[in-house]
Amino acid sequence: MQVAVTAEGPLQGRRVAVVGIGALSCAGVGVEALWQTLQGEAPASKRLAPFNADHIGGVKELRRLDPFALYALVAADEAWKMSGLEGHFPDAGCVVTSGIGGLQTILEQFRVLNEKGAGRVSPFMVPMMMPNAATAAVSMRLGLGGPCETVTTACAAGTHAIGNAARMIASGRSTVAVAGGAEAVMVEIAEAGFRNMTALSNEDFSRPFDVQRNGFVMGEGAGVLVLEDWDHAHARGATILAEVIGAASTADTYHITAPDPEGNGAVRCMETALADAGITAADVSHINAHGTSTPLNDLAESVAVRRVFKEHRPLVTSVKGHLGHSLGAAGALEGVVSVMTLLHQIIPPTAGTTEVDPAIDLDVVLGQPVHADVDVILSNSFGFGGHNGSVIFRRYQP
Repeated sequence: MQVAVTAEGPLQGRRVAVVGIGALSCAGVGVEALWQTLQGEAPASKRLAPFNADHIGGVKELRRLDPFALYALVAADEAWKMSGLEGHFPDAGCVVTSGIGGLQTILEQFRVLNEKGAGRVSPFMVPMMMPNAATAAVSMRLGLGGPCETVTTACAAGTHAIGNAARMIASGRSTVAVAGGAEAVMVEIAEAGFRNMTALSNEDFSRPFDVQRNGFVMGEGAGVLVLEDWDHAHARGATILAEVIGAASTADTYHITAPDPEGNGAVRCMETALADAGITAADVSHINAHGTSTPLNDLAESVAVRRVFKEHRPLVTSVKGHLGHSLGAAGALEGVVSVMTLLHQIIPPTAGTTEVDPAIDLDVVLGQPVHADVDVILSNSFGFGGHNGSVIFRRYQP
């Protein structure tokens, strides 16, 4: 569908181009490693393998970064290089989020406190642990002098970051904005906390929407997108990968961890994003679902999707079967995957899922990637606290 873009059009202002993407996940370093992994078997481990970060800084500099901030810098470096942008941008925005922040730094410095005393606690502890450390590091490295923010909305944070950054450009506040999320909390205490609240799979096996799903599997990594004013990107001859045409954020007002079983907040979020984009549910080709593999979340999401889309049944995928659930990074990585799907016109399968729960009643892509005519993608994220986020991507149209 062609959407007329006016001063009152999608995102209420200027068109928003995606000109760069970067990723770091259990699939490896970079968007190509991510894309190739999504076409095949899911990695057995959702942990990051060791990787070389020499291009980010020296040993001393890297030691002053919590892993989540380092992950963000690696993904941002790839996305920025892909964008072809150079120089300092005084109005450029930066919204790189995290659900938790520098948990590994907190744990390490707590150990130092207990074993060596308060005088040995690192003076870098606070700037390493704070949830805004990643967005601060990215803005300084890339010379982004505009709004620099962190949206800590649990598992919806990465999607909210994309929507907020897109609105900076659409409103005319920024010419360029970097958006994403990063997480590095695959440590014993976090896993124990999630497991004891029965959120994790008791088999450590992710099955989004499957009849046998019993919890999510933790993941880690980062996803980053570089967004740019459409006309500015065209004028400099940039390669435009996709367009962000709508976004929304709502709250369930239901429970601190459980989703509203009727999906009311999620319905409002998707419907608001569609209205923001100036399209209808029938125009959506594909849904990149939150799909965590927990019994309640998958069911609530499916209820909400059916309420919004009614007889229209877009193909649905959850990449958490491949990547695990990386909390604040999840929505950002899924944004990257959405752009890759539009570029390749291939929808990845939902790994780990063999039999879709009849109560789900969605057209979930299973087994093999599907070649399809994909024009518009809705990407959803839902987080503890009742946070809902939706962002809509469209295939490049001059």
